[in-house]
Amino acid sequence: MATRQDNTISNIKTLNYDAVIVGGGGSGMRASLHLAEAGMKVAVLTKVFPTRSHTVAAQGGIGASLGNMSNDNWHFHFYDTVKGSDWLGDQDAIEYMCREAPKVVYELEHMGMPFDRNEDGTIYQRPFGGHTSNYGEKAVQRACAAADRTGHALLHT
Repeated sequence: MATRQDNTISNIKTLNYDAVIVGGGGSGMRASLHLAEAGMKVAVLTKVFPTRSHTVAAQGGIGASLGNMSNDNWHFHFYDTVKGSDWLGDQDAIEYMCREAPKVVYELEHMGMPFDRNEDGTIYQRPFGGHTSNYGEKAVQRACAAADRTGHALLHT
C-alpha cells in the first residue's frame, strides 16, 4: 500500500524533451516524425494507443489534386475546400494545405503507404463528396485511398 511519503515531490521524475506532442493520431504522429527527423527529442502524449485514435476511422481517403484520374489542380481543391467551409476557413491555411497535398501524398507513398493503384501504377483516386474540377463545374476523383482503411493504413506506415 502506498504511503503519503510515496507522493512527495522527491519521487517525481523529470524528463526533458525538445518538443511534446499532445495526441497520437495521424497529425500527432506526423508532427513527431518530422521533429525527430530534424534531430529533436520528442515525446508523444496520448489517451489511447495510436491505432485506436480517430484517424483509424478515416475511410474516404486523402484529398490531393494529383490529376491521375482526370484534369485537376490545387486551385480547384482550394475552391472546394473554401466553399465547403462556408467561406469561414482560414484561406491561407487552406491554400497551403491544398498546394502541398500532392507532395505529402507522394511522401506517404515513399514511406510505404499502400495506396490503391491504377493499371499504370499511379495512385488511384476515387470520387468523394465536394471534390470538383473547374471551380465546381463537375465532379472529379481526388481522394487517394488505401481501400476503405486509409486511416488504419496511415498509422501502420
